[in-house]
Amino acid sequence: MKRYPKIAQFQDRDSLLEHIDQLGIELPCDPHVLTAASGSPLAESWSFGGRSVGNRWCIQPMEGWDAGRDGSPSERTIRRWQNFGLSGAKLIWGGEAAAVRVDGRANPHQTLATLSNEQGLARLLTALQDAHRQQFGQLDDLVVGLQLTHSGRFCRPHDKKLQPRIAYHHPLLDEKFAIQPDDDAIVWSDEELEQLIDDYRDAALLAERVGFDFVDIKACHGYLLHEFLSARTRPGKFGGDLQGRSLLLRTIIERVQQACPGLLIGVRLSLFDTPPFVTSRSSGQPMDFAELLPYQYGFSVSPENPMEMDLAEPLELIGELIKAGVAAINLSCGSPYYNPHLMRPATFPPSDGYFPPEDPLIGVARQVRAARLCKQAYPECPMVGSGYSYLQDYLPQVAQAVSREGWIDSVGLGRMVLSYPQLPHDTLTTGELKRKQICRTFSDCTTAPRNGLESGCFPLDPFYKQHADAAQLRAIKKSLDG
Repeated sequence: MKRYPKIAQFQDRDSLLEHIDQLGIELPCDPHVLTAASGSPLAESWSFGGRSVGNRWCIQPMEGWDAGRDGSPSERTIRRWQNFGLSGAKLIWGGEAAAVRVDGRANPHQTLATLSNEQGLARLLTALQDAHRQQFGQLDDLVVGLQLTHSGRFCRPHDKKLQPRIAYHHPLLDEKFAIQPDDDAIVWSDEELEQLIDDYRDAALLAERVGFDFVDIKACHGYLLHEFLSARTRPGKFGGDLQGRSLLLRTIIERVQQACPGLLIGVRLSLFDTPPFVTSRSSGQPMDFAELLPYQYGFSVSPENPMEMDLAEPLELIGELIKAGVAAINLSCGSPYYNPHLMRPATFPPSDGYFPPEDPLIGVARQVRAARLCKQAYPECPMVGSGYSYLQDYLPQVAQAVSREGWIDSVGLGRMVLSYPQLPHDTLTTGELKRKQICRTFSDCTTAPRNGLESGCFPLDPFYKQHADAAQLRAIKKSLDG
């Protein structure tokens, strides 16, 4: 099993750039962290559907696995949203992945975007806005959305048991997650999808009434709307060619626009995929796909070699989404359930993952490059980039460089915010990072929920160090290492 150098081993920018050059990847990095006063490009405002966003930092949506069984927020959920408000980022992309129906939850403690949880969503938004107003004085340049989702293949609405609802039978994913290949009862019918479209519309109406600026129609990370984008083998109007495979997503967008003409719409999109990887405690390897060539089971993968991305379809789809009135697109990739190294480059794997099959910097550069190509193709469309947390100490310098060069409009932060929520504020005000709070990609925030626990930064956040789940998480990790 090959070991790759950790970011913390690079004592300065020059040594990091030398390593980047040796890897043969392109990843620009500024010499210093710049404050707003010293001209940081991350301090520049921009427009999201006519709304002014005060800087280039974005907080990505995250599931805490800590809401009540009824979808209402717990005090831990409220705390996380308060931290989003205190972060200094001026775009909050969804805050939380909220399921549009009870049976679409990825866990029994996922937030719900249903009528029964209207007061709960209002509490979340108020907590975030109050924290931001107290810290920064006003809300005029803060834009907050709610991510709407159905977990599809990865539904666990009641307990740890998987209760999947799938777009089509995927031979490798069926095998990996013990789904019977002839069980058609879990495949959505066209008639059932019509009701789901209405559920998204109703969730959007709820978000608008609560006061969110936009909704994100989530089409990433292996969840339902992302899976439909690879449903080539599905018969009927929701499968086949790209027009059919994207019909569900586009119809939801249309229905939301009709019901909520004043509500902005974003889409978080997985740009590329690979075949699922084998869970192990060694270097990651894809499941055997040799008998499935030409490969028909991934979005934007090469049919001849599905380990290579092919952006032709994502670029076509982005054009369709822009025509449909989508105000901004948030670019991600892959799935945390079956190829986590793609979307979350890390040194340490989650419990259901594997050790990195490549230097994680290659994974960061791959996402940066793919997002850059999309931005070049559609310069008029605001785009948010993902996959930056692995850069750790050098994250702000890379973020500055890609923002200045116009490779991306906004830099998204996910797990970094769990350990260091005020990184955006610190970079723009003092230019100094609190190194003891920087996410080191230990993957505990993924390992915990994979084992039915809450998600948080157990190694670095004092709150979660003392959390009731901390001892249980340590025991799980020890059993894996043993």
